[in-house]
Amino acid sequence: MAFRLLVSIAVMALALGACNDRQAAQPPAAPPAPAVGIQPASKKGVTWSYSFVGRIKSPESVALIARVQGFLDKIQFTEGQEIKAGDTLYQIEKVQYQAQLDQATANLAAAKAQELNAQLTYARSQDLVKTQAVSQATLDSNRAALDVAHASVLQNQAALTQAKENLGYTDIIAPIAGRIGRTAYTQGNLVGPGSNPLATIVSQDPMYVLFQVSVRQLEELREARRQEDGGQSKIAITVRLSSGKEYPHPGVWNYTDPQVDLQTDTVTMRASLPNPERQLIDGEFVSVDVRARREQPRLVVPQAAVQVDQAGSYVMVVDKDSKAQQRRIKLGPQQDADVVVETGLTEGENVIVDGLLKVRPGLTVSATPVAPASGS
Repeated sequence: MAFRLLVSIAVMALALGACNDRQAAQPPAAPPAPAVGIQPASKKGVTWSYSFVGRIKSPESVALIARVQGFLDKIQFTEGQEIKAGDTLYQIEKVQYQAQLDQATANLAAAKAQELNAQLTYARSQDLVKTQAVSQATLDSNRAALDVAHASVLQNQAALTQAKENLGYTDIIAPIAGRIGRTAYTQGNLVGPGSNPLATIVSQDPMYVLFQVSVRQLEELREARRQEDGGQSKIAITVRLSSGKEYPHPGVWNYTDPQVDLQTDTVTMRASLPNPERQLIDGEFVSVDVRARREQPRLVVPQAAVQVDQAGSYVMVVDKDSKAQQRRIKLGPQQDADVVVETGLTEGENVIVDGLLKVRPGLTVSATPVAPASGS
């Protein structure tokens, strides 16, 4: 009995040894390919947009200055009212300037009378010098007197013109249409060329919005506007008021500063906005949205697929052999859950959007299509 037990143990040991030898001869099984989720790079309609902080600016603003000195006789407007170009706003006391005009008129009349007398005297001298009734010296003297009389007429004519202008300056006229602010002087005050501005007129419709764009953003805007045919897409400009409400009238981009501000590395841009309801006020801050008017077909990938390292942005794609490959890309503007790819990727390539931490270039993967995220 003991002998049989020993034989059984020996047989089992031999069998176990043979089994271990066979396992040692077989190589270990390869790990399963990592599972990843993929989406194809595709084109979609993209409307790019940029936001800036802007300030409303009136196209025309005039500070009213008294051009002659005198006491304010009349104020012919209500502060804050809309006025038209040519409206009389202030009137300076006219008495002294009317008197100066009358004096200049009389002086001119006297000068013209003296000129006429000198002309007649010179004419008679010309006739008499022929018969030697008067000397040549007398003729020359009469000629000089005529020249002096003519110069006096010109001098008095200039004085009359100045007197008329000064009298006209006593009426301070609105040079532009717009809204007038508070008056700095009331009736009876002495004003003149050295006084502070009497009031300021600010034009109301249209209005400008000015905003600062960095040089980098300007290049991005130009790139975003570039169409496949080489043309430039049209842009729309909208404004949001401080309340967050969108201003109902779109703007028209009409100016880009030709110089860069060296302190801020920005360029001033300007758009014109209708202001029929007078909602926009000179100097107020607003938000400015610049966007394309029409959608353009652009190649996009989900933002979840984009990776960044020291060399820049890249995505991982799965090739026809189910191997992961790296693609260096240049990114464009963001569009909802997607981002535009300018270069480095072709339409239809399968981009890894899930399981990126498990892959490296050249690794075989098990790819499963993933539905686009909501809003993508």
